[in-house]
Amino acid sequence: MSKSAFNSYLKLSAAVVLGAILLYLLWSAEQTNKFVVKLQPNNPQIIEIGKRIYEEQCAACHGANLEGEPNWKQRKPNGRMPAPPHDASGHTWHHPEQTLFAVTKFGPAAMAGTGTYKSDMPAYEDTLTDEEIVAVLSFIKNRWPAGIRQRHDEMERRIAESGQ
Repeated sequence: MSKSAFNSYLKLSAAVVLGAILLYLLWSAEQTNKFVVKLQPNNPQIIEIGKRIYEEQCAACHGANLEGEPNWKQRKPNGRMPAPPHDASGHTWHHPEQTLFAVTKFGPAAMAGTGTYKSDMPAYEDTLTDEEIVAVLSFIKNRWPAGIRQRHDEMERRIAESGQ
């Protein structure tokens, strides 16, 4: 094989490999977007799994009782926001399940979409499975008072009806 033919072969092979990688990345992103989030705050097995994961991964910042860090609405000296509470006093329950899942999986910095937002909260996509993230969020929702859970369920119902 001539040097010219060999170089052409290498270029073609590299293009095929890069194309395959690009197709895989596009497919992966599509699969992530297809994950349907449905919290299960009334499932005792899911709640127990979520509780254990919350204690291991979340409680150090968000508090053992979901209370968040002190002064969670005021920036820290480093300019970042403290970990908010996930109990009724916070804003977690104001967000749809899909949003809560995405923030947990990809991190708040990725969800901000600006490329400049800094957060102390990591992305959990390489630490927790999708099902484990749902379990943690189900545990959190299980701890909300009945009235707040009902309001959250109503928001989810409206989103489902709108087809979003």
